[in-house]
Amino acid sequence: KITKDMNPSYGSIQKLHTRDNNIVVLHEDKCMKVLADKDALFNADGSQNVAISSKFLGTDQPFSTKYGISTNPESCATDLHGRLYFSDRTRGAVLRLSNDGVTNIADYGMRNWFGDNLGPLTQKVLGSYDDKKREYNITIKGLFPVAANTNTSTSTYGSGNCGCVNGET
Repeated sequence: KITKDMNPSYGSIQKLHTRDNNIVVLHEDKCMKVLADKDALFNADGSQNVAISSKFLGTDQPFSTKYGISTNPESCATDLHGRLYFSDRTRGAVLRLSNDGVTNIADYGMRNWFGDNLGPLTQKVLGSYDDKKREYNITIKGLFPVAANTNTSTSTYGSGNCGCVNGET
């Protein structure tokens, strides 16, 4: 039996994903990585060393972010470089987890749109990654999207397009 105690204030675990020989844990309200087959040993000065451990699940290390994945694990998608894309419906954010941490990609031109369309009345948030076009696609289904005459809307984020985001209905 493999168990790991985590801070209950982060909400329930919604998604587990292996990345760089570790496990990314997406809670409702927090993103973190858990070292796999190793543990972090902390020195008096606060620095850390990684040591091989007999515990499969080692030290948990929260990413420096205020975001989680809410209750929409279906919004998570991965590109060929190991970056994760997902939404935080509760905070109206669409996110990318890469080597430099968590970035709110909604800040690239669509913060207000996602803020208006991701919320408590959102029913589903489906994410996919198109490797050929190098774009993250997110489809939002809910009761109040801004799109006229529909309750479903799809938006695309392409990192190759200077981070521009476009929306379709």
